[in-house]
Amino acid sequence: MPRRNLLSIVMVGVLNLVCLQASRGANPKDEMMELYGLFVDAVEQVEANYVHPVDRRALLESALQGMLHELDPHSSYINTSEWKQFRRQIEGRFGGIGIQVGSDRDTNRLKVIAPMVGTPAYNAGVLAGDVIMEIDGTSTEGMNADKAVEVLTGRPGTSVKLAVLHEGDEKPETLTMNRAIIDVPSVLGDKRKPNDEWDFMLDKEKKIGYVRITSFIQNTTQELKKALSELKAEGMRALILDLRNNPGGLLGAAVEISDLFVEKGMIVSTKGRNTISKAYEAQKDGAYEELPVAILINRNSASAAEIVSACLQDHDRAVIVGDRSYGKGSVQNIIDLDDGNSVLKLTVAAYFRPSGKNIHRFKNAKDGDEWGVSPNNGLKVELTPEQFVAWAKGRLERDLVTTGKRKPKAQESSKPEGEKKDDATTETEAEKKPEGSDASKAEKKEENKEAAKPFVDLQLDKAIEVIKEKLEHPVAQK
Repeated sequence: MPRRNLLSIVMVGVLNLVCLQASRGANPKDEMMELYGLFVDAVEQVEANYVHPVDRRALLESALQGMLHELDPHSSYINTSEWKQFRRQIEGRFGGIGIQVGSDRDTNRLKVIAPMVGTPAYNAGVLAGDVIMEIDGTSTEGMNADKAVEVLTGRPGTSVKLAVLHEGDEKPETLTMNRAIIDVPSVLGDKRKPNDEWDFMLDKEKKIGYVRITSFIQNTTQELKKALSELKAEGMRALILDLRNNPGGLLGAAVEISDLFVEKGMIVSTKGRNTISKAYEAQKDGAYEELPVAILINRNSASAAEIVSACLQDHDRAVIVGDRSYGKGSVQNIIDLDDGNSVLKLTVAAYFRPSGKNIHRFKNAKDGDEWGVSPNNGLKVELTPEQFVAWAKGRLERDLVTTGKRKPKAQESSKPEGEKKDDATTETEAEKKPEGSDASKAEKKEENKEAAKPFVDLQLDKAIEVIKEKLEHPVAQK
């Protein structure tokens, strides 16, 4: 039997199981019992006759996934192994050492993309570009990033040893560090200070602050308050809030953040078939109700990011710059299954802007329909695919911690003291070395050329222009 047909039968059967569970105490309909019987028959036939042995749990989990996928793209079944990772995403916390890792194709080992500021790895001297040769004496040859995360995370307080090869070194250095609770930051700036912390003041002369929220998790509100407090102490006069590529997150965090900038009125309302309709109102104690604000969004700004953008736009508290948002106006609840070891992430309601307008982009919705959040008149800055890729790559490189606690030896001058180092000459000489093939040399030149390109952010430039205009010609806030 084709896999698609099998999954269709299983989906129908599992849907019936859910309905049966919900209707305990009532007489089930004949159709329900027939479908339930069909499902059981199908499972038994697969188990008995499929060409290979099958795992019953895997089969049923696939059925659940298929059933929920038929509802909408945001409802899903999360099994036991996926649940821990999902919780980490929501909470933004885990026990580990605080590094981003990838694969190094030259050595077939793990490579440190960047350490996170203030973490055990950062404090121990792990540097961006380090190749991890061993973890607790076990070679990392052939180890993928997922396996590395599994090995490096663990109970806070436990120790782990990394043998790391710094760029330019011939022998690895063994570094010992204790795992700790790692708080993954969701509030970032545009550039870093010399100590690798974020510098949130974008324009020190005009006193324009810049804060980027990458997701709405449990700590986001507190992180944002801290950043805004720093900016306020530095004399901030206006703010650019960057929500581009923000996929959303917790509804509560979006409401709390909106409340910082809105004096009164509705923030967002939710309505569902089997849930109580609710309206979230501003609490009239926002600390930044008069601050001029520009919000940056793009086609990947979704859910909670759209709640904040729509709220501040509808209350005339911010101008929206960039591109039209994604259009995800639905609320998912987490429903425990299997004694909490697995869960359903189920769409239970839709949310609406303070104006009452719809945000969700339904199936077959057209560009002319009402959905998402659009930039204010004259403030749309749409990037071409090539411009978007260049911006995304540049933004990623700009975010990485490249210094650490000490400089890699490869960055130190090898010339005698007092002799002036000519970087341009050194680079030219390096290119003349007969190392590797002509193709690898050409590739290295291209990489250097890419790295030399200045970071261009057309949407941010437009937001800065708008904010400067507001500071020069202020108008009374409504």
